[in-house]
Amino acid sequence: MASYSAPLRDMRYVLFDLLDGESLARLPGCEDFTRDLIDPVLDEAAKLCEQVLHPLNRSGDEEGCRLENGVVRTPQGFPEAYRLFREGGWTSIGCDPAYGGQGWPKSVATLVEEMICSSNLSFGMYPGLSHGAYVSLHAHGSAELKDLYLPRLVDGTWAGTMCLTEPHCGTDLGLLRTKAVPQEDGSYKITGTKIFISAGDHDLTDNIIHLVLARLPDAPKGVKGISLFLVPKRLVDAEGNPGPANGVSCGALEHKMGIKASATCVLNFDESTGWLIGEPHKGMRAMFAMMNTERLSVGVQGLGLAEAAYQGSVAYARERIQGRALSAPAHPELAADPIIVHPDVRRMLLTQRAYIEGSRALALWVARAVDDEERAADPAERAAAGEFVALLTPVVKALLTDLGFESTNLGLQVFGGHGYIREHGMEQYVRDCRIAQIYEGTNGVQALDLIGRKLPAQAGRNLRRFFHPVSDFINARIEDESQAALIQPLAKAFVRLQQATAHIARVGLAKPDEAAAAATEYLRLFGLVALGYLWARMAEISRGKLDDDPDGFHRAKLATARFYMDRLLPQTGALFSIIMAGGESILGFEEAAF
Repeated sequence: MASYSAPLRDMRYVLFDLLDGESLARLPGCEDFTRDLIDPVLDEAAKLCEQVLHPLNRSGDEEGCRLENGVVRTPQGFPEAYRLFREGGWTSIGCDPAYGGQGWPKSVATLVEEMICSSNLSFGMYPGLSHGAYVSLHAHGSAELKDLYLPRLVDGTWAGTMCLTEPHCGTDLGLLRTKAVPQEDGSYKITGTKIFISAGDHDLTDNIIHLVLARLPDAPKGVKGISLFLVPKRLVDAEGNPGPANGVSCGALEHKMGIKASATCVLNFDESTGWLIGEPHKGMRAMFAMMNTERLSVGVQGLGLAEAAYQGSVAYARERIQGRALSAPAHPELAADPIIVHPDVRRMLLTQRAYIEGSRALALWVARAVDDEERAADPAERAAAGEFVALLTPVVKALLTDLGFESTNLGLQVFGGHGYIREHGMEQYVRDCRIAQIYEGTNGVQALDLIGRKLPAQAGRNLRRFFHPVSDFINARIEDESQAALIQPLAKAFVRLQQATAHIARVGLAKPDEAAAAATEYLRLFGLVALGYLWARMAEISRGKLDDDPDGFHRAKLATARFYMDRLLPQTGALFSIIMAGGESILGFEEAAF
């Protein structure tokens, strides 16, 4: 049976020691968010996730959701857990106080989000999609729509979704066919079918607010003709009371590989009444407010599941006895040694650990920049933070979900045959994690976004927000022999990233297909260097704390940093070679030969 304990020690280390979490209180609107307030909130989130959500993870996966006479039912225990979640105020922590939110910084909310993803990703999909709808409506909705709908999204009495995909179009939303017909009262009649709608229908709330992409009759072709509409499951009166059904129905539940307790729906809109969000034909801009938030959140999903799998595999490796250590029996009093003595098992565990702790640092680094982007008093500081967030968002989404899937697979491998069966919970982590590499833009699309949009944006200015601090850090320490084992590998990898970036920029201008052929490897190279930089920073911090290290936390940090530099960062050499080899072996292959 899988278990989960929130990694609060490491979370606090990243937030306060690495990222100076105390400085959050200096941001306008964050004056109350000191460590004295943050610490007990993290404690309470851990209790909720460990004691309420995690016990429902396996049972929810086994039971799944069901569609009965047009009504979607979530697994046993989910409605009660959601009530506790909502009454505890967890739906509102990252929301605007003007609409009943608590206004918590993104960096703290991200730590809570990780705990939810580790303990029960399927459950987390419901409030997660609601928050995404909140973000888009808050950014682009009219005052009337915001006043009516946001308070109920914030307090969790209503839920929200995002409805993009149709049977014939996924990534290429320019092909969508859902229609929006204007009405004399200023509303619209929405007709069409959407598929793969996460949390599209359920029994957790008495209303669901769908954000739907559709076309007006005069819409231009392609993505420039898409508008965004708010379509409630039930129509609402002036006081906000849900009334009659609004022509929104669940046609089917998708039968999925994972996240089975999350209702993924086919939704039919039959002349459903909706209201325009933002401007006509500008729906993609409004929707991307949600999608950018969701892409960071999906990266955290990969991180959360990797953490849960790591905890399970470490516990199993300590208990499972098989074979003897090659040099000499480690535990001669036992019939065999625990498998944690074997080098390959240790390799797998350390790989998980190094990726997880590095990924947590990267996710929090970007989340902390979101706080500056949204709240810093200096406009220049807000702009700089926004450029950094834009650059790193596709990296966080793709890298953390790729590493999450690799880590959950390693966790299963540690268990061997016992990992492949349901009893220990490891195979569920693998199944649940796989979708994170696909939805909210596949990881290949994230790589294209990085090289095609984020690198050339503002004549490459976004790159300086990452390259300059990394370069300054390396240059200030490159002559320090005490740090050579970490700084020199990082310096070599960083040079590879700089050279690969110049190559991608140069080739992309004349041969965009050539650059696209290297996009996935480039994003991975970028991400591994980012983790290397953060590991070098964490090692420096922990080196200064060794004199007061009763639990060995900082010694373990230094050892994990060394493993990352020795065994994982060298992947950048192979990635660089692939990028520089060019794309002819991909692009020149005859289509008929596939």
